[in-house]
Amino acid sequence: MTRSTRQLVPAAVHLAAACYATSAALGISVAGGLLDTSRGRWAHHALFIATASTTAVALGLSAAHRESAAVALAPAAIPLLLLPLRGAHPLPRHARTAAAAAPCYVAALLLTRR
Repeated sequence: MTRSTRQLVPAAVHLAAACYATSAALGISVAGGLLDTSRGRWAHHALFIATASTTAVALGLSAAHRESAAVALAPAAIPLLLLPLRGAHPLPRHARTAAAAAPCYVAALLLTRR
């Protein structure tokens, strides 16, 4: 891989983490009653798709360049795969599943700063 594609790894990891954080913030806001998305549930679904897609790209780029961020980000795939299978109810289980990915994004971000 070329050096220019290697430079994409931190950007891809940051984008994936930003999508995850945005989706989590929206979910927390809805669960806490701060926002009502009953007429626009697609927004959370779109953010989830963006999160899963950008995470896959970041994981693929990181792995292709043998970056340590790939090892940190790989476990995030498990909760991302489980969320659509388990659904949104009961809410505590959905929140726990989604939150399980957070340490992966934090670790990947820290590893891209080296």
